[in-house]
Amino acid sequence: MSNSYIDIHCHPSLKPYGKSFKYQPQKQNNLNSGRKNSIWHYSPPNFIERQFNKILTLTKFTQTDLTALAKADCNIVVISLYPFEKHFLKDKMLGVKFLPDLLVNLAAGVSQKRIDNLRNHNSYFQDLNDEYDYYKQLDNFAQVIDGITFTYRLVSSYAEISTNITTSTATRKIISLVPTIEGGHAFETGLKLNINTADEANVLNNIETVKNWNHKPFFLTLAHHFFNEICGHARSINIGLIKKNQNRGLDTDITDLGFKVIAKLLDNTDNKRILIDVKHMSRASRTTYYKLLETNYANEDIPIIVSHGAVNGKRSIEEPNASDSEQSQYFREDDINFYDSEILRIAKSKGIFGLQLDERRIANQKAIRASRIYWPSKKRRYINKSDLIWRQIRHIAELLNKNGLFAWQTVAIGSDFDGIVNPIKGLWTAENIKDITPYLVDKARDYLNIHQSQLLPKNKISAEEIINRVLYINANEFLKQNF
Repeated sequence: MSNSYIDIHCHPSLKPYGKSFKYQPQKQNNLNSGRKNSIWHYSPPNFIERQFNKILTLTKFTQTDLTALAKADCNIVVISLYPFEKHFLKDKMLGVKFLPDLLVNLAAGVSQKRIDNLRNHNSYFQDLNDEYDYYKQLDNFAQVIDGITFTYRLVSSYAEISTNITTSTATRKIISLVPTIEGGHAFETGLKLNINTADEANVLNNIETVKNWNHKPFFLTLAHHFFNEICGHARSINIGLIKKNQNRGLDTDITDLGFKVIAKLLDNTDNKRILIDVKHMSRASRTTYYKLLETNYANEDIPIIVSHGAVNGKRSIEEPNASDSEQSQYFREDDINFYDSEILRIAKSKGIFGLQLDERRIANQKAIRASRIYWPSKKRRYINKSDLIWRQIRHIAELLNKNGLFAWQTVAIGSDFDGIVNPIKGLWTAENIKDITPYLVDKARDYLNIHQSQLLPKNKISAEEIINRVLYINANEFLKQNF
């Protein structure tokens, strides 16, 4: 088994970039890893922070800082640039002005200065460029960790990744960072909560600008938490004080502007296509996008991407209450999660499905309660929590096998670490992937011992290969074919 894993969706910069607003000059990526505005700042959870997370589901510690990724032996990481949405903030909550600031800061782990910046700035596109610049500041700067010299390098093709891997040694290692963007609002849409603000020419020009970056984004997550004038979004916020801000555009379809944005992104002139990630899109907009691929792009091989998601166990968008799997009793039925028919589309398109390591997405309350432990036991915790991950892998594999497809090629890890997530308990940071891996192999081995006769010959591979595919091989092959 490979010692490393590939994460196709995480946010290494969200916390340190947010902290950088506390210092002068702002937005600086500090080479000193002891400073909280450094992307190398190592801050794994202590006992109190772990208990804080268990009780309040808030993640104040860093999960994919570059030091944690280095310690996890990651050599490829797909990073997500995310202009933090202003609509998380309200003027007052419960009559208290500072309360929304406090809630967002607690949930995101940024800084009050960053919150002030969010309230006052008027350009998501500028914020996107500033975060991109934050990464560029320390590109190829050395950092010594546990006696090994590490650098990270932003990359623009798999050829560059391959070069970085082959030139790395036991004492000098390179981490390749593949840029992506979360949320079409990054192109300057959705700035106001209740009125449209997007200027079509400006939006399309901003896309063109990004396509000409030195490190063009691999893909874009088209929707996110709030209406972006491009397409409808799925419900993702259940906090009562903020939930109402999501209502505009919820469950709606792709807009006229959205069709033009999609066409611009998928235009492959000069090999500058930016692929589309369907996570966060509403059922209506996902359905329309799939039809668009079948018609306007029928002669092109465009893979469907879910960068960080989970299955809901239901048959299809058209039959959202029907289920064909006993595993579905353990899944959340939310339509932000994905239907079986969509999983089949992804597999047939040679796409990728990043499994989100967030308890709020990957399992329902029944499954989470069953996975709890009441006496301290690291082994028992990993045995129980690996069930939450394995059920998702198993469900997808059985679905693909049933439809004559290779069962183990579609799933990867799209943790959403350092996003606003509630991590699976025990899977606190990137370093803990290696801790749970043996237990996932055990789950796969137990499954094969009982169910191997139900698998097609091509799907009878070893437990070790199944998990290695999920952790590394599938994402690596997808990048090799498409990046």
